[in-house]
Amino acid sequence: MRLHALQHVPFEGLGHIEHWIVEQGHRLTVTHLYDGEELPQLDWFDGLVIMGGPMNIYEDAHYPWLKTEKILIRQSIDAGKSAIGICLGAQLLADALGSPVFAGKEKEIGWLPITLTENGRKSYLLDGLPHQTTVFHWHGDTFDIPEGAVHLAESEGCHSQAFLFDNRILGLQFHLESTPETIRAILDHCRHELVPGRYIQTEEQINAAPNDHFVKINTMLEMLLKRVF
Repeated sequence: MRLHALQHVPFEGLGHIEHWIVEQGHRLTVTHLYDGEELPQLDWFDGLVIMGGPMNIYEDAHYPWLKTEKILIRQSIDAGKSAIGICLGAQLLADALGSPVFAGKEKEIGWLPITLTENGRKSYLLDGLPHQTTVFHWHGDTFDIPEGAVHLAESEGCHSQAFLFDNRILGLQFHLESTPETIRAILDHCRHELVPGRYIQTEEQINAAPNDHFVKINTMLEMLLKRVF
């Protein structure tokens, strides 16, 4: 497949997603929006990978490329293409599907559990996954589950953790692509966000995560990518 990634900041790259794409022999192209690169034409790709970032989807005045990115995402959905959105990417997918995106009641930062909803446990997409698992979070905004989408997962701090629309559009509020290197990069640029909070871990807690956390989330990611793409 021809997969195209939309990257919003240099320190939030594809992580384990790139490893999987290369391993599967798919073609990968990337638009680095923060560098002013042009977006692709619809016929240049088969699926979108929409990454995270510290900005909000409604900050068009500060990030003018958000307007054209949103148009591309909506056109891609209408054209029947597959997409996976991570964190900010999930919020952009929810927005494209007509759902509001807004500041959550709680920020979630660190290794925290998510729980599959009843519909999530029934979904073919999540077949074989545990009902509760610990994943990596770094977000403040959230969204309503789009109309017609399946609500897949939730957490104590955030109701809308994952959704699936039309069996081809997957939004994940959390980060299954994380590696020790990607987390170190986010910490280097965003550690000022680690303020006391109910669902905000300290840098020491984040770095103390056992290696099997990465193995579990990356394995989960690979399963979801295979089923969406």
